[in-house]
Formats: sequence, C-alpha cells, structure tokens
Amino acid sequence: MRSPSEVGAEAVPLVRPLRADTFCPQSRRRFVLIAAILASALGFIDGSILAIATPAIRVDLGASFAETQWISNAYALTLSALILVGGAAGDRFGLRHAFVAGIALFIAASLACAVAPNPPMLIAFRAIQGIGAAIMVPGSLAIIAKAYPKKERGRAIGIWAAASALTTALGPVLGGVVLSAFGDGIWRVIFAVNLPLGLVSIYLLLAKVPADAPTEKRSLDLGGAALATLAFGALAYGLTSMSTEGEGQMSGPSIAAGAMLLIVFIVFERRQREPMIDLSLFRVGAFAGANVATFFLYFALSANLFYLPMLLIAGWGLSAAEVGFIFLPLSVLIALLSGPVGQWSDRIGPRFPIASGSLVVAVAFAGLALLAYAGIHSFWWGVFPLMALMGLGMALVVSPLSTAVMTAVEDKDTGAASGINNAVSRIGGLIAVAAMGSLAAWVYAAALNSGAASGIPGFGEPAPDVDAARLAASDAAFAAVALVTALLCLLSAIVAWTTVSGERLPWPRGSEAPQR
Repeated sequence: MRSPSEVGAEAVPLVRPLRADTFCPQSRRRFVLIAAILASALGFIDGSILAIATPAIRVDLGASFAETQWISNAYALTLSALILVGGAAGDRFGLRHAFVAGIALFIAASLACAVAPNPPMLIAFRAIQGIGAAIMVPGSLAIIAKAYPKKERGRAIGIWAAASALTTALGPVLGGVVLSAFGDGIWRVIFAVNLPLGLVSIYLLLAKVPADAPTEKRSLDLGGAALATLAFGALAYGLTSMSTEGEGQMSGPSIAAGAMLLIVFIVFERRQREPMIDLSLFRVGAFAGANVATFFLYFALSANLFYLPMLLIAGWGLSAAEVGFIFLPLSVLIALLSGPVGQWSDRIGPRFPIASGSLVVAVAFAGLALLAYAGIHSFWWGVFPLMALMGLGMALVVSPLSTAVMTAVEDKDTGAASGINNAVSRIGGLIAVAAMGSLAAWVYAAALNSGAASGIPGFGEPAPDVDAARLAASDAAFAAVALVTALLCLLSAIVAWTTVSGERLPWPRGSEAPQR
C-alpha cells in the first residue's frame, strides 16, 4: 500500500509457510529488520512522492499526457507481472541474495531515472525499476519472517509495518514541501535519494546478516512472466492510446492482442508443472470473489490517487506542499485501525468489514465527483475531509481482505493466495491509470467543445494561466473518473457481500492465526 498504484498492496503481503527455526542468530536480527525497513522505504517514498511530482515532471520534461501515464504504468506493469516470479526467486536462490539483487537493481534504475533526459528514457528506466521492485517487495517481509522465530515474528512485522506507514505518510508531505520550495527540476532528487537508503540496506544485509539457504529448488516461470508482461502491456497501451492523437487507431488491435495474449497466458499456466499463478485457486468462490473485489477497489483507489494530484496542482493551482497532505489520512488511519479492525474481523468474519469499508470509499469518491462537478475548489474543507473518509473506508477493508484471501484456501496455499492477491491489486492500478486517462481526456475535450474552446490538449494541462474553460473541463474530467470509481467501489462491496464468508474465523480465539 504505498504508491498510487500500490496503496494497500503490502497489506496482503507475499508470504510463504516457513519453518520454525531461523537462519539468523538473535544478535543479527535487528540488522535484518533495519535493512527491510530501509528497502521498503525505497518503494514507498518513491511511489507516493511521484504522484505529487507528476505535474512537475510533465512540465520539466515536456511530457505528453500519454507519456505521463506511462511514467506510472511502466513501473506498475513490470512490477505486477513479475512480482510472483520475484517471490519465487527468493525461494530458489535464498532470500538474502534475491533481496540484495532486487535492491541493487532498483537503486541503479532510480539513478538512471534521476538523469533521464526525456520522457521515453524515463519510461524505460521506470520499467527496469519495476523489475527490481518485483524482487525487492516480496523479499522485504519474507526475510523478516524467515529471520525471526515464530514467537518474535509478530512484533518484528509490527515494527516493520509501523515504519512503513510512517514513511508512506510523511513522504508525500516532505516531497511536496521540497517541490514547492525548489521548483520543478527538483523532482530528480526523489529518485536520487534512493541511493543512500539502498546502499545502507545492502551493506547491512551483506556485512551483518548471514546467508540463508534456499528453501525450494523450484523453477522460475519466466515464460509465464513474459506472457503476462506482454498481455497487460498491450492492454494498457490500447487503453492509453484510445485518446492519443495519431495513435487512436491502434487501440482496438492492441486491446484485442492483449486479450488474446491473456488467453494464451492462462492456457500456458494450466500446462505448467510449477506455474507462477495456481489458477485452480480461482475455483474457490470466496477466493475468486475476494480478488474481484480487490481489483475493483484498487482500480478505483489508484485512479483517484493518480489523477487527483494532477487536478489540484495543474488545474486548481495548489502547491505541491498542500497536495502532499492528501495521502496523510489514508496512511495514518490504516496504520492506526488495521489492528483493531483485524481483531473485529476475526470475531464477526471479514464480509461485513470489507463490504462496509468499500461503501465508505464509494461515498468518498462520489463526494469528490460532486465537488469537482460543482466547481467547489476547497481543499481543506472539501477534498481533505473526503480523503480522510476514504482512508477510514480503506482501514476497514485492508486487514479483513487479507484475512478473506488467506482463509479461503488451504493452509498450504496461503503463500500463493497472498501473492496472487498482491498482483491483482497492482494490475488493477495499472489498468486504472490507462483506462481512466482515456475517459478523462474524452470528457475534457467534450467539455471544451461544448464551451466553444477547442484545440486545448490533455486533461489538467499544466499551463501557468488556466482560464475558466480549461478549469471547468478539468473539473468535469476528474468528476467522471471519480464517479466511475465510486461505482466500482459499490460493485466491490456487492461482490464481497455475496462471495466472502460472513462467519468468524475457524481458529480458537487466543491461538495463533495464520500469518497475514
């Protein structure tokens, strides 16, 4: 849960059943925890600040609207398609080795992003950064779980989660202040700051932590990963190009190609001895329903958290420092309430918390749509309270959704189930940025044409003097995005209510629950 396309994703961590023993002596475990926290901060800070920095990147590099979408989507594509393979790499080569490799690739790509001379190069480096994250993200929590014995694991993961929430909450606020103080060009520092954090993490892992033995000699499903990347890449390209001048004719063939590749991927996975996705799990109604609800919810969340900062900065003319605060209630409320809500879910079952939380998020997004449609440009009395309401809804959903996914399958499949749900949330974000961008661009153009002001490109165009027609068109475009995502959250609530279990969890109260 951290970047616009990642918020909530770490709430359903990629974990696997582990032995009770540990490879790490007690005196070295704190180094594992510190390294994991620093590595997690790389992705969390980078992703959440990037949403605030997007308008500045667009101005500084002269990026088109479609290129702006792909700066986000290139990272989301490789991360979502490869994260399950990245998790398997830790099993095959050892968690420490895989984790260090993921961090090293991530910081190398981050430095390349920091010096990218143009949008295409930044997009390419973001894709490589996503590959590093696909190895690094699952390794962060998994190495903690493997280093700490079962009786100490919960406390260690709690410290990791609290530190993660803190970096997620403060990252956009501090980033917004820096962007406001130093101007658009300072966005490059967002990527460069990953170097010291990553180097310290790598040093601790290599100098202070012993190597762990691989747990499985399983093969890596590289063929499935390649097919997934091509399929979702074609779908995202087709959805993005629908509103791009000169490329609209490619949208239909690209979407069709993506759909065909997705079918080929499914057939390929069914025939693999060790597939990266165990498709048989989707025969379990509760598991399939929880993942459909996840897709709708994180589609909606990612779309709003990507396009709302653009509207506020480029449309309403707010400073990046102010806009950075929109992420604060989401992170704080999830950090404060996930534990109590998880205990509540254990008592009454996950159905009601997931459904009610999704409805609360739907109300928040509908409120954002109403604000934008009515042209009410109030941040602190309009947008911020609605973002707090959205944070409350997500806090109701995050822990119970993890519980619903893990308890819908057999104990031996909990790691695979968690990984699939993690990937689904990220794929939802990838498709959301592509599809909702086309919707926003269409509505923006229609609003301009109806106001007899044609020929102005792109939703939320970052012009220094935004006239009334542009502002009204930007408001209308975001209102359409917010309304559609509110309806998707409503669908998420309906799916959760009709598929997820409403019964309390089967383990006795006071005993150890399956690890989330």
